[in-house]
Amino acid sequence: MVQTSVQQKSAPTVVAVQGLTKTFKDFWMRTRARAVDGVSFEVRHGEIFGLLGPNGSGKSTTIKIILGLLKQTSGRVAIFGKSPSDVAIKKKIGYLPEESYLYPFLNARETLEYYAKLFQLDPRTRKSRIDALLDMVGLTGVQFRQVREYSKGMQRRIGLAQALINDPDLLILDEPTTGLDPIGTRQVKDLILELGRRKKTIILSSHLLADVEYCVDRMVILYGGKIREEGTCDEILTAEDRSLIETEPLDEGTIEAIDKLIRERTGGRQSINRVSKGRQKLEEKFVKIVERAMQERVETSGARHGGQTAGFLRATGANEVEAPKGEQLISQLVQNTKEEDAAKWARLKGEQEAATAQSKATGPDASLIGQLVSGGGTGESGGGSTPAAGVPSSGGGSSAATPAAKKPEVDQSVIDSLLGGGGDEAGKGKA
Repeated sequence: MVQTSVQQKSAPTVVAVQGLTKTFKDFWMRTRARAVDGVSFEVRHGEIFGLLGPNGSGKSTTIKIILGLLKQTSGRVAIFGKSPSDVAIKKKIGYLPEESYLYPFLNARETLEYYAKLFQLDPRTRKSRIDALLDMVGLTGVQFRQVREYSKGMQRRIGLAQALINDPDLLILDEPTTGLDPIGTRQVKDLILELGRRKKTIILSSHLLADVEYCVDRMVILYGGKIREEGTCDEILTAEDRSLIETEPLDEGTIEAIDKLIRERTGGRQSINRVSKGRQKLEEKFVKIVERAMQERVETSGARHGGQTAGFLRATGANEVEAPKGEQLISQLVQNTKEEDAAKWARLKGEQEAATAQSKATGPDASLIGQLVSGGGTGESGGGSTPAAGVPSSGGGSSAATPAAKKPEVDQSVIDSLLGGGGDEAGKGKA
């Protein structure tokens, strides 16, 4: 954790907030509410930053100012070193709002297609990313249902997919697990960790403390529009007034011996306060039950447990093979084409040789039949036609002169006799 902290401190700042204040006024310009009051913090590159606090503490207001959706009353905000109103930085940001504002008449695929076109993604990239995201959030089976028919949890899933369609450098999630079942909640938290490994910068706003504790590197806790505490999870959550020892199951005698040792070492001032059996978290138990039901192929009409993190969102690990690029991909395609062509010609050559061998074994040479059909058996230079031995000619036995300009007619009986497998026997039978 110390090494990670040092690396983050040396990383460039992605979001800088200094003295941020936002006051809402009524029609008569009287102060109605001070939602944010003098808030200052920084979010560095590759950091998962938690923005915590109860409802009405100023989390969503701060996020909207960072996105340029609201104008601050005072203070400074910079995103990638620029003002939140700079349109050029919008393509680097993915945002999941607290409420999913989606077009109810579109289905899931059309919704993602719409947002992908806003980021000017080419058709091939759009299709591959939409397929991957639908599988990741578990909506592939219901992708053609209109969004108005989705439950709140399913709408949060498609909202999360649209926030990731542009593979953003800065991802802002406002209450991302609201309405999700425990499976979806666990998946979102795992996704946040995966994006953190890819050095994506993430701002996570939530009042569900267990979700934030699971994934953030550093956090601020707001109340009444002000920062009450700031630091890493270890700095904020470490309890100095007790120690925890975790072992395999112990029998009563061993526990008594340990308690006696503690009393002796502390002069009777301390002892074992509580001994209990190990207990798994309810989330872990719930996930195991659902996974077992999926293995048994139990049918469900709702959203399914999502697949793996979309490929374009995953970090490339040491054991993961990167996809071929550029000239390497072209070389592979050319080599594959050559190998396929060579195999194809080898197969055709083998079939031709087999056919020729079978023809020689079962009947006369096909070239002789071709010559007879095309008139190749007539002697044009001699001006006459000589029938085959043992086969009567169509002219009654005398050879009639055939003009060079006219092709002689071929006696069909010659072809029939050859196809019958013996010209002499056929001729004798006819004679």
